[in-house]
This record gives sequence, C-alpha cells and structure tokens, in this order.
Amino acid sequence: MQPLRSLSAAVALATLFPGLALAELHTESVTYEHDGKTFEGFIAWDPSVEGPRPGVLVIHEWWGHNDYARGRAEQLAAEGYTAFSLDMYGDGRTADHPSEAGEFADEVRENREVLLERFGAAHDYLRGHDETADQSVAAVGYCFGGTVALEAARAGADLSLVASFHGGLATDEPASADTLKPEILVFNGAADPMVPKEQVDDFREEMENAEAEWTLVDFGGVPHSFTNPDADEVAERFDMPVGYDERADRDSWQHLLGALDRRLR
Repeated sequence: MQPLRSLSAAVALATLFPGLALAELHTESVTYEHDGKTFEGFIAWDPSVEGPRPGVLVIHEWWGHNDYARGRAEQLAAEGYTAFSLDMYGDGRTADHPSEAGEFADEVRENREVLLERFGAAHDYLRGHDETADQSVAAVGYCFGGTVALEAARAGADLSLVASFHGGLATDEPASADTLKPEILVFNGAADPMVPKEQVDDFREEMENAEAEWTLVDFGGVPHSFTNPDADEVAERFDMPVGYDERADRDSWQHLLGALDRRLR
C-alpha cells in the first residue's frame, strides 16, 4: 500500500512467487498529457519477445501511482505483455495517509467523466505505443483501481479483459449488454467490510442482466487489500480493516494469468 522502501516492488513481489523469473525488462517512466494536465506513468516490456505484444493497463490503489503498481506492471511484462501502470491523479501524486488518499480518490470517483477520460488517455497511450501497436488490451485494477477498471468496462471501453482485485463494485451506471465488451474478473475478500454482501449481490445481478462473461471469486475470511504485502503494516499503523493474504494473492494472480493468456493471445 505504501511504497516498498528496501527493495523494488517487483523484486519484493517476486519473492512471494518463486516460479516468477523476472526477465531483463525494459522499464521507463513516462509522462503523458490530457486536458492540459500532466500524468506520470510507467511502462515495461521484455525486449527478448519479438514484435508487438498485447497490452495490460495497471491501475493503482487509492494511494496513487506508487511502487506497488509499478511492480505489478513489471510482473506482467515478465509474462510477455507490454504493461503500463497509469496515473489517475495527475503529476504522479501519492498519499501517505488514508484521509489524503480518500480525498484524491473521491476527486476522481465523484466525477465519472473525469474518471473515464483519464483512463481513456492512458488506454490511448498504450494502444499507440510501438510495443503494443494496436494489439488487444486488458485492464487490471487494485482497490480504487479495480473500481476504475469496472467503470471503464461499463462505459464500453475497448478491452478484452478487466480484472478487479479488492475493488468497490457499486455503480450508478450499471453495465448493459449493448456496451459491455470485455470478460470481467472480480477477486474479492469475503471479509472485506468495504465491499459488503449487498454490493456483491447487486454486482452479480448486474452482470447477469448485462449478459456478461464474468467470474467472481470470493475468498472466505479474507480482508481488503489482500494482494498487497504492505497491508498488514497499514492496518497496524492506521487501524484499518485491511490485511495481506498470501493464498488469495497467489490464487488470484494465477487465475488472472490464465485469463490473460486465453483472452489476449
């Protein structure tokens, strides 16, 4: 949740996935613009893979575009994708306290047009990059980022797959069969008070009504932020109902990789 301080996020995450061999990746911090505002992203790919390859957008938690999001992008690049972790707040802003993170997230969540436009700017950047060159694109979001990914799918974004990890599921604009394009994956902690059962039930109904291709995995006894190794520290520091769960992290990641392979390759 907070930036990993002693190791790069990708290396720290790799220690949790012994089968993951991080290749000699090309990584690059980039700036892109939308509506007169500058955004700071991070792109990664494996140069040993020849030619353009499918793209994956990584959308950060409410803390902002930090090392955790970049680490996930590196993991995806090692799997043979062009991975781009984007910036939803602008200027690479990150938060150090939940109150600040909530303010940043609410600025975007409460203005759906801004949310969709900022996502769209990053999507356009990745689709136009030489290492993607109009290949299929997926979106993977964590916490706040999961909410963003689902809203983009509901709005008809041209994506092959959307995956939300411990993201909010509520919406004022439910998906419809006319607009929803990607397959939807949702990985949720059944013990997450931020995503109550009523919200999960409403999401199931929404997906059925939209005739979506969808999967929801509810990990029993698992709290919010279960994919982030720093969640336990955040829980202790700020008295928040979050926590890391190694089993849920591993299982959800493997499920994601299988779905990406099936949908993008």
